Formats: sequence, C-alpha cells, structure tokens
Amino acid sequence: MPKAVVVNAKRTIIGKKDGLLKDYPPEQLAAFVIRELVQDLPTVVDDVILGNVVGPGGNIARLSALESGLPVSIPGVTIDRQCGSGLEAIRLACHLIQGGAGHVYIAGGVESTSQSPFQQRARFSPEWIGDPEMGIAAENVAEKYGITREMQDEYALLSYQRAIQALNAGHYRDELVKIPDIPIHDEGVNPKLNYDRMLRRLSPCFKEEGTVTLGNCCGINDGAAAVLIMSEEKAEELGFEPILRFVDSAVIGVDPNYPAFGPIPAVRHLLQKQSLQEKDIDLFEINEAFASKVVAFANELNIPYEKINRKGGAIALGHPYGASGAILVTRLFHEVQRKKANYTVSAIGIGGGIGMAILWESLR
Repeated sequence: MPKAVVVNAKRTIIGKKDGLLKDYPPEQLAAFVIRELVQDLPTVVDDVILGNVVGPGGNIARLSALESGLPVSIPGVTIDRQCGSGLEAIRLACHLIQGGAGHVYIAGGVESTSQSPFQQRARFSPEWIGDPEMGIAAENVAEKYGITREMQDEYALLSYQRAIQALNAGHYRDELVKIPDIPIHDEGVNPKLNYDRMLRRLSPCFKEEGTVTLGNCCGINDGAAAVLIMSEEKAEELGFEPILRFVDSAVIGVDPNYPAFGPIPAVRHLLQKQSLQEKDIDLFEINEAFASKVVAFANELNIPYEKINRKGGAIALGHPYGASGAILVTRLFHEVQRKKANYTVSAIGIGGGIGMAILWESLR
C-alpha cells in the first residue's frame, strides 16, 4: 500500500475577525498558501481538498484552486466537519494516496469569519440530545472533570508564553506566507501585554459563576493553512524530502454536550490500533479552542504539558475554524525539524461531539 508523506506546509498569519485579513475572501487567503506550495512543484496536483465552515459555500476548494492560478483541470473539493474540517481534509488526502487514487494533493483549510454571510452558527445536534453553545459546552467539560478556573488560566498563560517565545525566536517564520501589505505576525499575539494580570482580571463570559473567560479560550479568526502531501514513491521521484509520514487516523463521536472530550477517545483508539501508548508519542498538537479541553486531555491521558503545543496554540494565536486542523499539522511539520521526535499526534475536538486524531511518524 502506498504511504502518504507531507513534504511542505504553510499558512497565512492568523487574523482577528474584522482585523488585518478582513478584506480577503476565503478563496484569496487559500490561494496565497496554494501558490506557495506549488511554486517549485514540477508536476500537477491530483486534487485540492480544503476544509471550510462558515461559508459562503460554492465549493471554496475549487474556487481557491482557480484563484491561485492552478490549471483548470485540477478539480477541488470542500470538506465540512466543522472545526475539524482542515484536519479531515488532510486525513482524506492521506487515505486517498493509500488507496491509490492519486499521488499528489494539496489539503488544508481556510476561514474568513470576517466575511461570513452567517449571523448565527449552524445546529450541531438535535435539541432533544442537547446543542449547547461552545462556551457552555466547555463549562460542561470543566464541571464534569473537576477543572477549575485556576487550572484553565494556568494552561492559558502557558500558551501565551510559549507563543511569545516562539515569535521572538522566529519559529513561526518558516510557516508563514507573505501577503502584500500585511505584517508577517499573527494578530492575536501581543508580547507587550501582561497576560498573567489579564487572566486574573477577566470575569466568566459564558456562565455566571463559571470558569471559562475570554482569556482562557480562543478568539474568532481568519486564516488559511495547507500541506503538500505525496506518496512516498512520488516524493522520492521528484526529489522532495518527506518530513511526516501518515501512519493512521481515528474519528469518534461523543456526547454533543461534551464536544471538548472528543480528542480523548480518538487518541486512545488510534494508539490502541497501532499498539502504542501515550508515552510513545513525543509531541501532541491539539486545538486549544478552550483551556478546559486541553487540561482534560492532559489529565485523562496522563500527558505532561511539555509534550503538548510546545509553540503555543489557538488560545494565544486564534482559531480560524476550517483552517485550525491544518495549522496543527503545519506546526508539527516545522517543529519536528527543530526538535527530534519519533511519533507525533494532531488532534481536535469538534462541535456536535466528534474527536479526530492523526498519528504521524517523523522522518527527520
């Protein structure tokens, strides 16, 4: 069976809603990334697979491929698995390569919350089961698993500190594509801000006497990210160096009232399938929609924070829904080139009660 490998990974900056990227529709954001990935590619891609959540519809992957200047023969398909869409796009591309459907794919995601035509989110679950707002769902997880405000703020502060350290060290530079007249700097990170003081001053924002604040959860954001995936045979033929090899993936449904719990059974199932344990994984990239999610993940799986999101995550940088899963893989792609790792995992919890995880083997 062919093996899928990631040979390049790029993203735009992550902009705030109505911020630096507000004038760019999603197809233009994605096009910046696509052009960067194909600029030295001596062959055509088989397909462009992009995740997107908040519109405007119309097969954004196809629109983005055309906007980027790719040949009209390259089709494009758009995936919607809510905030897991970008990771699902990558997962699908890897399985397509394994199945022999093609050899070269661009896969990732894009989101422009600034230009979304939707005023309210879609339904994630029937009301008779429960369809809480994501902030309330994060409170549900915190309450069920005994995660205090202090525990969430402690993790959030770590995310901010790591992001600032990565920014100062230039570690995001290799991930980013240039957009004319836009600073190459994620908009949500402010090295001058005292995040410790800010976290202590904030009040709960979703539930009276709750634990979730605007400081220990992600923002609403714009951005795009994608990876260039090939069969290992094609990468060798074209002279590309593989960095991550796809090993396996898992997707599992959970109670929609506790969607942040989703990555836990997904990772457990994935590792069991491969006869691995949590201690065998050197690095986890998990989407930080809420600190309660990451704290629960770390506690339930007995994973030290040293292995989780070492360069910061969505709490500090932002969460452009459809792109976030692809940002996780982009971060892994560049991080394993700086620090030796064997196995790594990208994981995400999804509205409606879904957990997804991908296991990668580092080839560096």
